[in-house]
Amino acid sequence: MNLREVLLAVTAGFFVLPMQPIAASDWLQWNGSSRDGISTELGFADSWPESGLKAEWTREIGTGFSSMSIAGERLFAMGHQDGNETVWCLNSHTGDVLWTHVYRSQLLPNLHEGGPCATPTIDGDVVYTVGKEGQLFCLSIADGSVVWQVLLQEALDVKLPEWGFSSSPLILGEQLILEAGRVVSFSKRDGKMLWQTPKHSAGYGSAAPFQWQERTLLATLDCEGLRVLDSVDGAELAFAEWKSPYATNSTTPIISGDKIFISTGYNVGCGLFQFSGSGLKTIYTSKDMRNHFTNCVLLDGWLYGIDGNSHNGRNATLSCLNFETGELAWKQRGPGCGSLIAADGKLLVLSERGPLVMVRQSAESYSELARTEFLDGRCWTAPALAHGRLYGRNASGQLRCVTLP
Repeated sequence: MNLREVLLAVTAGFFVLPMQPIAASDWLQWNGSSRDGISTELGFADSWPESGLKAEWTREIGTGFSSMSIAGERLFAMGHQDGNETVWCLNSHTGDVLWTHVYRSQLLPNLHEGGPCATPTIDGDVVYTVGKEGQLFCLSIADGSVVWQVLLQEALDVKLPEWGFSSSPLILGEQLILEAGRVVSFSKRDGKMLWQTPKHSAGYGSAAPFQWQERTLLATLDCEGLRVLDSVDGAELAFAEWKSPYATNSTTPIISGDKIFISTGYNVGCGLFQFSGSGLKTIYTSKDMRNHFTNCVLLDGWLYGIDGNSHNGRNATLSCLNFETGELAWKQRGPGCGSLIAADGKLLVLSERGPLVMVRQSAESYSELARTEFLDGRCWTAPALAHGRLYGRNASGQLRCVTLP
């Protein structure tokens, strides 16, 4: 507040000291609006009440592993119940139902509870969703009416992946891009296919865009390997083989400059590759970060993530790894096959069995700031953070909201 503003305030008969509120932001898609698991919100406390964080609201949304997306007071989530999948539009402050979109779908409970895995993507006045069997919908945010739809198995001539379709839609200009047994681009306006790659063994992560010499490229990890594609026409520019014993590459590439990081469970580990424009050079491989389900978060040159050898989380650790060198800085047991996001210099770790833990972002050592009971049951899904509220879900469909102090 400058001198003129102070004088005007005094003249008006009041004077209010400037506040430092939490800077609010939406969480528009999988892994946040920037698809990096990092919220831009600031001003959170370094501790929580001893009694824990009180739930603002809880709602049952059905079985599944997809995360939540939030724009203003609208939250989008998905779940499966009694042979149907539901896209939920809820009031993000109260949990009240604004509308639902329901369609028939298989549960596919293969070694887990099943249900949808892809996260809704919000873009302006529409939201895009992908169902377990590849039901791609563009829905009106206002009322849930269908703007257009595509059945991926038919449109791409691909089979249903073993664990269903899991890629969350990436909006890139006028394109909607998915990894779905092919990498494919649709017009986000009408669902018309723009291009598709040859078939490959489907992965369970999503496409990651990056800039290369004034071109927008894509990196994807399927169950055959890491691919770099031209976003204009889908032309493959580079490929590096990267397979897992059970065809379960489930994470999304993390990109910094010309370097691309990937990671897989089942004792495969991680690797950093350098893209030259026409090839991929291996910088390192390591078994110190084996992301089975959830992506690492890259902060100030350090990767924070869950290292685990399989979906058995007894020996899983929260670990910190140097992005450039692969050097392990520290690891801490306890989260199981959980997940994490970051905000305001802190890691928010949702443990596999439901406790929520706040950890200081530091490559020096593990430093726990606070923890609270949050959910129960199996929690493999990364939480979402928007407007000071944290949202999390478990596999059975319990969706809960808490406010972070």
